[in-house]
Amino acid sequence: MLEVRGLAKHFGGVRAVDGIDFAIRPGEIFGLIGPNGSGKSTTVNLVCGLYEPTAGQILFEGQDIARVPTHKRLALGLARTFQNIRLFANLTVWENLWMAENAPAHQAGTSFLKRWVGGRSDARERITRALEFSGLAHRADDLAGSLAFGEQRRLELARALAAKPKLLLLDEPAAGMNAGEIAQLDERIRALQGQGYTILLIEHHMELVMAVTDRVCVLNFGRKIAEGTPAEVQADPAVREAYLGTA
Repeated sequence: MLEVRGLAKHFGGVRAVDGIDFAIRPGEIFGLIGPNGSGKSTTVNLVCGLYEPTAGQILFEGQDIARVPTHKRLALGLARTFQNIRLFANLTVWENLWMAENAPAHQAGTSFLKRWVGGRSDARERITRALEFSGLAHRADDLAGSLAFGEQRRLELARALAAKPKLLLLDEPAAGMNAGEIAQLDERIRALQGQGYTILLIEHHMELVMAVTDRVCVLNFGRKIAEGTPAEVQADPAVREAYLGTA
């Protein structure tokens, strides 16, 4: 579904991402991990279109999208959550999801007003499903800014789902969560895979990564140092050195 070839991003003399390659198969959960400063977030921002690559290709279902605008990538089926929560705080929970559900149509030239009047029934059904899945149906009419932190995290996920993605990019979804919330996140990620979603998971919480991913790619200083199953990656000496150092 997604293939990255020789992807690089340089900020002056800093090579944040330095020629990495990986591929994500349809229906799998693919983990992207590495120490702080390894290039994970830059890679996600390149895939989503927030940055333009210095070099390399980003192929989504065979199409090179490396220079495709962000909103068109959303219409193709790429949606994401953010490490630092970026909700519309002064809109309700429902309105946050409605914005995401209608964003591709808006970019295609259909006005929000027309979608609200003409497509309200279908939108309501999809948004209701996303709310129920995320456990936020009872907060639908509350302002997003009034939600507790864990609820805001769940709203980020629901908003991404409302955009009808083929590939879901989860950027540090467990950040700031307690153990109970992480356990619920684990269940939701597994459930999404069961529903046919393909997921790219960027995460520092290693127990979560190793529990839910099918394969893992490890970055360090902008380069890929390992890739394989969770067990293979955990046993890799280069990965141990990157995380723990040497004697």
